[in-house]
Amino acid sequence: MQYRRFGRTNLQMPVISCGGMRCQYKWQDVDPAEIPAENQANLEATIHRALELGIHHIETARGYGSSEMQLGSVLPKLPRAKLIVQTKVSPCADSREFLTAFNQSMKNLRLDHVDLLALHGINNAELFDFALRKDGCLNIARRLQREGRVRFVGFSSHAPVRTILRAIESGEFDYVNLHWYFVNPLTWPAVEAAAARDMGVFIISPNDKGGRLYTPPARMIEMCRPLTPMMFNDLYCLARKEVHTLSCGAARPGDFDEHIRALDHYGRIAETVAPIERRLRAEMERALGADWCARWHEGLPDYTDIPRHVNVIEILRLWTYAKSLDMTAWAKMRYNLLGGNGGHWFPGAMADKLDEAGLRPLLTQSPFAARIPDILREAHRLLLDEPKKRLSQS
Repeated sequence: MQYRRFGRTNLQMPVISCGGMRCQYKWQDVDPAEIPAENQANLEATIHRALELGIHHIETARGYGSSEMQLGSVLPKLPRAKLIVQTKVSPCADSREFLTAFNQSMKNLRLDHVDLLALHGINNAELFDFALRKDGCLNIARRLQREGRVRFVGFSSHAPVRTILRAIESGEFDYVNLHWYFVNPLTWPAVEAAAARDMGVFIISPNDKGGRLYTPPARMIEMCRPLTPMMFNDLYCLARKEVHTLSCGAARPGDFDEHIRALDHYGRIAETVAPIERRLRAEMERALGADWCARWHEGLPDYTDIPRHVNVIEILRLWTYAKSLDMTAWAKMRYNLLGGNGGHWFPGAMADKLDEAGLRPLLTQSPFAARIPDILREAHRLLLDEPKKRLSQS
């Protein structure tokens, strides 16, 4: 394992973290007696395998159902000083509910403190207000910090970049959990802003939301050789010093193996990644044109400013990678969360709600204003599938 200083927390963070959202029994709280012995044994084996590999950052959330409770059967038996434990609690209108949820997290984990507490999902202006207003949830988190129950306070976000920047620029947080990877370049300004404030940067779901790279398309497999697409994406992210750790939501002990193989190249990341990145970008340019690949996102309004809240930026992003790199299965998985299926975690409407007359005046700063309505319609035909739910809704 390799380690990086996690910003101003000064924690030595493994570059691969153990995410706790995929090996729990259920996405709802359950009676401990309901948990099958084999499920608990698998979770504990996954944690022990992580520690064998030097992955001592274990992260979970109050919203991950039985995850905290199941971790509470194993974490207290381990040397506490050697662990970095993170949980996450969603901001809410009543900060007393936030405190109640945190207390439940600690009861479940059976720990007297967590190293990292994230306000989970500052995804829009309302949740930002719940977190940072005078009597908001951040005040509770700071009180918990003074009491020694929390060491450092951060936030996670699936929001448009302007909302993430607003939270970072508040100066109130020690670290941030966000999405940034090869297929999602648009949040890079937030990574840079966090680095400028010496914040820790944790990358959410680079394997799943970052392209469903555990089942990559044949074109990606071929172009990423001699690496796998997942190994390439790991190294692509870690090539940036501003990035400190990548989440691996392991469902079983063996799920770490491919990431560990990527670290065989850690001492020569730039020269390993560069030729693969060139091939991928050349293929994208061949399919869509260099101008589109460089500028497709310029001058696009956020979904909140668009009639019927069509999420134009996300739809064009998904279409771009589906069309050029055959990442259609991943794009379908994401696209069909729109229209309310993903809640505030993946907001906005599908392209079938397009009000072209209302959209066109908002595209005056886009170099592709004339093409975008047709591309949105094509994206809907290409990507529409059965409505999807987030894992926590399943």
